Amino acid sequence: RLGVDIIRGWGKVAAPQKVTVETPEGEKTITANHIILAPGSIPFVPPGIEIDGKTVFTSDDALKLETLPPWVAIIGSGYIGLEFADVYSALGCEITTIEALDTLMPTFDPDIAKIAKRVLLDSRDIEAHAGVLAQKVTPGHPVTIELADMKTREVVDVLEVDACLVATGRIPHTENLNLAAVGVETDRRGFIPVDDNLAVVANGEPMPNLWAIGDATGKMMLAHVASAQGVAVVETICGRPRQVDYRSIPAAAFTHPEISFVGLTEPQAKELGETEGFEVATARTYFKANSKALAEKETDGLAKLVYRQDTGELLGAHIIGIHAADLIQEAANAIADRQSVNDLAFNVHTHPTLSEVLDEAYKRALAPH
Repeated sequence: RLGVDIIRGWGKVAAPQKVTVETPEGEKTITANHIILAPGSIPFVPPGIEIDGKTVFTSDDALKLETLPPWVAIIGSGYIGLEFADVYSALGCEITTIEALDTLMPTFDPDIAKIAKRVLLDSRDIEAHAGVLAQKVTPGHPVTIELADMKTREVVDVLEVDACLVATGRIPHTENLNLAAVGVETDRRGFIPVDDNLAVVANGEPMPNLWAIGDATGKMMLAHVASAQGVAVVETICGRPRQVDYRSIPAAAFTHPEISFVGLTEPQAKELGETEGFEVATARTYFKANSKALAEKETDGLAKLVYRQDTGELLGAHIIGIHAADLIQEAANAIADRQSVNDLAFNVHTHPTLSEVLDEAYKRALAPH
């Protein structure tokens, strides 16, 4: 309907403004004024872990299992690991979570991670290990997992489980793109270097007709970020330059209850404050005081704001609770406009709604400390 030609095959950069595509019918060469690279990402599998796709698998195969394993070990406690722990535990599986870093959910704001551990793990009798490395995972019946102390690398335990999900993040799918043909080198992790306008960088300079979007840029590995980057690139190509404001882009984990965040965590904000010379303040409100949450019988949850104490500028928002993924958008819009809690506190929210959780947080931020 839009007049878009779709060619199925493996594409490679052949030269500036030229791409070759390996198709079942043979190689095709395409020339264009502009080329946008969007190769995406693939699951990262650490050394020592053997994948068979049935008993040891990544998130790509986690929803394709023919049977439900009674006991599942999940390596990684980020968004992917938490979401699948939520799904599998709801289906009746016994879950063991393994995290190499010292704290579970290391990318979350500490206050959110604390509540998430209580609500999503402890209340469901999910066994959680932190500070241990799954240094060897062997598929089979059972799956064997050697756990080693992260610091000493000495084996401290051997688990035997029915299945193992490897949720240790994703890496850019940038191999075999022939980027060297135009002088482009990926970084050591495989990400494509881009400037603020998402133009691909070669020899320190942006290329005029080659762009990259999505996971392969290493910015934020989220579908809506890739979409926003695509819009920004097309706008720039059409003579209306636009950049993506990554600080104002929200993210969510679709657990029960949901987790969402936008902007900086409290530790990140304090680090920025030390560099730029400002103090950081926080405000918290709880879902148990919200009338809509009480009516829904979903009162586990917290909303936390992180802001500059001098100007009140909202730097980050973090929510765990019912419909957190929807609630975060209001805070994301506020961060995009660099709004202050001093103004946000006077916005009127509908009663009774969950949005009043944020309303209360804004007002608490306005109160004298």
